[in-house]
Amino acid sequence: MGFRGPGFHLEPLGPIHNERDYQAWMSSIDHIKATPGMESGTWPKPMTLAENLADMKMHAKEFADRKSFTYSILDGDMVVGCVYIYPAEGDYDAEVRSWVTGSRSELDPIVWETLSGWLAAEWPFGTFSYASRT
Repeated sequence: MGFRGPGFHLEPLGPIHNERDYQAWMSSIDHIKATPGMESGTWPKPMTLAENLADMKMHAKEFADRKSFTYSILDGDMVVGCVYIYPAEGDYDAEVRSWVTGSRSELDPIVWETLSGWLAAEWPFGTFSYASRT
C-alpha cells in the first residue's frame, strides 16, 4: 500500500529503509525538530544504526497489525522524510505528523497539502490532526 504524490512517493516504513532512513534523519535533526507537529516530541535524538533498525521493525509490526501507519517519503530510492499516522486521543480520529530532510525542505508544504487531501479522501477518518504548513 503506497502512494504517489508530486515529486515523491510513499512506501510502508520497514527494515529495508534502515540505512537510508538513518542517514536522512541524522542529517536533519535540528530541521526535523523545527517542523510543525514535530517540535514537542522526544525524537529525533541520536541513535545507533542498530537502534534505528529496531525502530523500523517496531513500525513495520504496527503497520502489519494495523495499529499505526508509518511511511517512508521517497524521491526515487532516496529517503527524504517520513509520515506517521497514529490513533489520536480526544477530538480527532488520527494524529498525523511528517518531516522531510533539511536538504529537501521545499518538499514539506507539498507533502503536507498532498497528504492532507489523500487522508481526507481515502482514509476512514472523520477528522485528523496534521499541523499546517501554510
